[in-house]
Amino acid sequence: MQLIESILADAASIATVRRDIHAHPELCFQEQRTSDLIAQALTGWGIPVHRGLGKTGVVGIVKNGTSDRAVGLRADIDALPMTEANTFAHASQHHGKMHACGHDGHTAMLLAAAKHLSRQRSFDGTVYLVFQPAEEGGGGAREMIKDGLFERFPMEAMFGAHNWPGMRVGEFALKSGPCFASSNEFKITLRGKGAHGAMPHLGVDPVPAACQMVQGFQTIISRNKRPLDTGVISVTMIHTGEATNVIPDSCVIEGTVRTFSTDVLDLIERRMKAMAEATAAAYECGCDFEFHRNYPPTVNHEAETAFARRVLGEVVGAQNVHEFEPTMGAEDFSYFLLEKPGCYFLIGNGDGAHRIGGHGLGPCTLHNPSYDFNDDLIPLGATAWVRLAEAWLGSAR
Repeated sequence: MQLIESILADAASIATVRRDIHAHPELCFQEQRTSDLIAQALTGWGIPVHRGLGKTGVVGIVKNGTSDRAVGLRADIDALPMTEANTFAHASQHHGKMHACGHDGHTAMLLAAAKHLSRQRSFDGTVYLVFQPAEEGGGGAREMIKDGLFERFPMEAMFGAHNWPGMRVGEFALKSGPCFASSNEFKITLRGKGAHGAMPHLGVDPVPAACQMVQGFQTIISRNKRPLDTGVISVTMIHTGEATNVIPDSCVIEGTVRTFSTDVLDLIERRMKAMAEATAAAYECGCDFEFHRNYPPTVNHEAETAFARRVLGEVVGAQNVHEFEPTMGAEDFSYFLLEKPGCYFLIGNGDGAHRIGGHGLGPCTLHNPSYDFNDDLIPLGATAWVRLAEAWLGSAR
């Protein structure tokens, strides 16, 4: 690996910052302490800071030379609403909040890159350091855009990264085109008529209608959607009833839909609505159908992905930059890619062997209470950010 020496020298101090952030997790749009820490660090390195985009977002500006060219690098900063199982010294101090997705590490990698860029400035142009809040369900990227991110900080392209447990440290993965799916939620309320369980003919039971509906939804995937297209319908919650001898008045079905394209999403939403309403009617139930579109698919741009593949290969060797198999998970970096060309790539977090004593018994996987970010990634991720920025600003356009 071709790591930058000054970043290696600062890795331990940046890891201390990462662990401090891990110990003080903050949920979406509540990242006040975290954004204060980021802003103070950037200011201390002589980097101008702008705050308030997306409520708690921070943008640092590293400029050099006379070129009007600019590139954006993004890290997410929020935590998850879950309780940490780890008991080591930097475990969460706030019950019910945890950095279980590595956003503390993403922040640390970009801070390490920022420190180097502020000292060396081996480029001609501007690097925008985008520390984004509320990735975990809040749509912080969308909110930063609404607050004028790209008007106030005009950048040609934007790049983002996420740590990936199970992939070896020293490896990257990326893919042109769709790599993360859209995220959508549905809620269906079936309205029946309650009755005694021994006298079902006196009521209208919503439970059989719900059972039929859940089974029927899977035929949308197997019979309505083109087999080569990708889509998932997962019913994850069914709430009904209070007593074993009472037929309930209502039943609520909730879940998620994931697709890689808007056309497939349109089809699934339309068929689910038609099926829900027709099935409810067949069972003489009322039906309230709600469908909420959250994050769009994350679709990498071809030229920027090829560029990132080349630069990352120069850092770790081309043999260590892999083709990423798309996942049906979602990522709100997708909003940035709707507005600007760019690429979202993965950096290997290892198999969990890096965790110190006091870690939970669960696996070191994302959104797991035993997860912890691998600090060995800090110099590698920071080097990758620096090289991407330098190469972009130095490339012909």
